[in-house]
Amino acid sequence: MDFQFAPAEERLRVEVKAFLGSSLPAVDQRFHPDVPGGDDFEEAKAFNEKLAARGWIAPAWPREYGGLGATIYEQMVFSEEFGYHGAPDNGTRAFGVGMLGPTLIVHGTASQKAEHLPRITTGEAVWCQGYSEPGSGSDLASLQTRAIRDGDDFILNGQKIWTSGGHGANWIFVLARSDPDAPKHKGISFFMVDMKTPGLTVRPLVNMANRHDFNEVFFEDVRVPAANVVGEVNRGWYVGMTLLDFERSGVARTGAQRRTLELFARWLRKAPDVARARARLGLAEMVIQNNVVRALGYRIGDMQTRGQHPSYEASMVKVFQSELSQRIYNFGLNALGLSGQIRFGDARAPLLGEFAENYMLISPASVYSGSNEVQRNIIASRGLGLPRD
Repeated sequence: MDFQFAPAEERLRVEVKAFLGSSLPAVDQRFHPDVPGGDDFEEAKAFNEKLAARGWIAPAWPREYGGLGATIYEQMVFSEEFGYHGAPDNGTRAFGVGMLGPTLIVHGTASQKAEHLPRITTGEAVWCQGYSEPGSGSDLASLQTRAIRDGDDFILNGQKIWTSGGHGANWIFVLARSDPDAPKHKGISFFMVDMKTPGLTVRPLVNMANRHDFNEVFFEDVRVPAANVVGEVNRGWYVGMTLLDFERSGVARTGAQRRTLELFARWLRKAPDVARARARLGLAEMVIQNNVVRALGYRIGDMQTRGQHPSYEASMVKVFQSELSQRIYNFGLNALGLSGQIRFGDARAPLLGEFAENYMLISPASVYSGSNEVQRNIIASRGLGLPRD
């Protein structure tokens, strides 16, 4: 595997850097948590308008659907630089551009593509994900939200939880059980639901950092047109799993962590001798580990370019990346001392309070997007060939 990008890709990187440099404040003069979500949807929408004007909002999509038809490596350039520069998303692109759009391109009807894809590339449609339920997270196939056919509609009843950005979205894609008598992974359908539909209620979930990123969503006799089912009725599990195949390299997070480590190194150069002596080796270790996970992410891109489908390799990235994020902020918070606990918004906070904020925000990283226990099972069974028993 060649770790060097081609000249054309490096030229694209220069162009993306220049665009981000002129479109966003300097990364060391503002605070953007390295975790998806956040409250400022308006900032993200304004940034999306700039992306849409350049045709950059969906670089991975084929040109006929409003994308750039970018190669895997070009997509990685965008992801790395967006992550490094803290490009705002807050859910406005992640679910529509990165998940729902590519899924529609694969499984959607011509009318579904015509209705929804252009609204994603203009930034008009903001999507969120209705997968997890209070009793169905890692074991997603045990979901209980019901969808009952009623003429040309389905009627949805149930609850979803941990819905990132649901308070700012206008559409949600939902997995619901449409045949309760079918085997566990069958009898599930994939629905696109307008958030303004009567009977749909969004309630905030505020995390320990006092941020409103997540929500719980309730469906009470929510009527959804059958035309909004993606793929075949009762075969939505396979559509949902297709969705989870997109953007698995983690290079955006790696880029964000590289920026965080560079900012910390800049602070450390000006710190007292005792602080430098105590933190230098720890910082070096964090940089090395971040380079390791970056290489693992590049491996995912290389496999996809070769037409292969990462499985346990993506699980390796998820485990290493999420736990490294926790180690980085734990290390930084301890290295900064008591002042490291001062949060964003206080002028005394070192590094704008980034370590204190992200220390709290990153705590659930080893649980969301597939808990690391489940990922380790995937690595064990698919990667190492260990028996399930």
